[in-house]
Amino acid sequence: MLSHNPEDESKLYTGDIETVDTEATRLLIEMEHTHLPLLEDYGFINWDRDNHEVTKGPKFDDIRPLLEMIEAHQDELPDDWL
Repeated sequence: MLSHNPEDESKLYTGDIETVDTEATRLLIEMEHTHLPLLEDYGFINWDRDNHEVTKGPKFDDIRPLLEMIEAHQDELPDDWL
């Protein structure tokens, strides 16, 4: 998860969602309006809103140990944490 290049992944798209899954829609809206802007403000990610792309930011390595710990222990965490 942490060692791959996010540019190799498909683009994240958060616009014009047509779905009956209201939980998924709520999560995408929350991500676009709350989480991604904050992560970008802290420098953890770079977010290209026009192309719907997220890449690692200049301070990503500051949170890498936390993300690695979460990944290593994901089976021990509550389901709604991931």
